[in-house]
Amino acid sequence: MDTEFSRAAFPQAALSRMQIATEIESRGLKPTAQRVQIAEVLMGAPTHMTAEQILATVRAAGGRISKATVYNTLKVLADAGFIRQIHFDPERSVYDSTRAPHHHFHNVETGEVRDIDPQDIAFSRFPELPDGMEAEAIEVVIRLRKKRS
Repeated sequence: MDTEFSRAAFPQAALSRMQIATEIESRGLKPTAQRVQIAEVLMGAPTHMTAEQILATVRAAGGRISKATVYNTLKVLADAGFIRQIHFDPERSVYDSTRAPHHHFHNVETGEVRDIDPQDIAFSRFPELPDGMEAEAIEVVIRLRKKRS
């Protein structure tokens, strides 16, 4: 099964190592070597990557890092809003470097993920929110498969 996750539609400039460290620190986190190294993989270009793909990329570049460190770091960066974690099912997530609000197409047969501009989706109704709650974000994932004859 093809697992290409890099169809980002929103151009954004790559962040330098210094910009990444500064942004991590501005979110109240210490810019450790591992955090910066993992963020560099994602912030080099708009992309969608699994934790396994990030781990492989870091290791291919000569980085010595454990799988647990990658998963823990991705959680910390996502919780801080530095990256977005997109859950496709309980077993699979990708990490999205594009921080501007947007939605996704997800090809369930190939694993490919493509960005959708929020202006391309319109809602005619929005459910009433529970008392005392406000909407933080709306994330739409449209799952695709080939048409069946």
